Amino acid sequence: MKVLIIGYGNMGKTYANSFISSRFIKPEDIFALVRSDAFSTSENAIPKQNFSTRATHEIGDFDIVILAVKPQDFALLAKAVKPFLKDSQIVFSVMAGITLAAIERELSCSKIVRSMPNIPTQIGMGMTVFTASANVDRKELFIIQNLINTTGKSVYVENEKLIDAATAISGSGPAYVFYFMQSMIQAAVDLGFNESEAELLVNQTFMGSVAIQNSYSLSNQEWIAKVASKGGTTESALFVFKKGNLEQTIVNAVKAANNRALELGS
Repeated sequence: MKVLIIGYGNMGKTYANSFISSRFIKPEDIFALVRSDAFSTSENAIPKQNFSTRATHEIGDFDIVILAVKPQDFALLAKAVKPFLKDSQIVFSVMAGITLAAIERELSCSKIVRSMPNIPTQIGMGMTVFTASANVDRKELFIIQNLINTTGKSVYVENEKLIDAATAISGSGPAYVFYFMQSMIQAAVDLGFNESEAELLVNQTFMGSVAIQNSYSLSNQEWIAKVASKGGTTESALFVFKKGNLEQTIVNAVKAANNRALELGS
């Protein structure tokens, strides 16, 4: 199987590295279409001749074409590659906001997979939600999911609208986590810890909490009850959260992200 990655930024490199490290695709079967020839092949052993700055008829030779460019660059890219694409190829997009219909219209192709990965894909701990056009059969969908899973875990959805919802949850989600972590770090510093101590306290607390949550079949609410004894310190903190309506604030924030995703898509 031969793969062409169009755009070799963070996501393009992530997929290339993940495919190779998982031994799913050989380095010599991965090609990249890039903006400039200022690239390095030392990271993943992809032959230098597999990189190109110009769209040619060879684009039609690949089984899968991955669109890893910024959404605002898609219109220009489409004009360059459209003449060379074949309808038998699978076009796999990681572009936020660009719909299946838009890709089909601009590229005149019918086998399309649209996905929303997040930043932990860079370390193999990503979460990707994806959907596909009707012409992608089950075997092809299985291949694509295996490719995606080299970067972490994935969920397939039939309803394309859920891709925008995934953007607001898992796509933007790491930033929400980092925001909460930074707030806790600041609180630790205010209470007397130095910066490095505060970071260690908070980082390990998050890592340990996720690990233990994954180790037992208890709900988040049950875990909260286990930690928050009646009249204790945790209950005092939770009371402040509830008084400030933090849960609804988070829900509203995620919905705002979803609305923005819909705006960008239109």
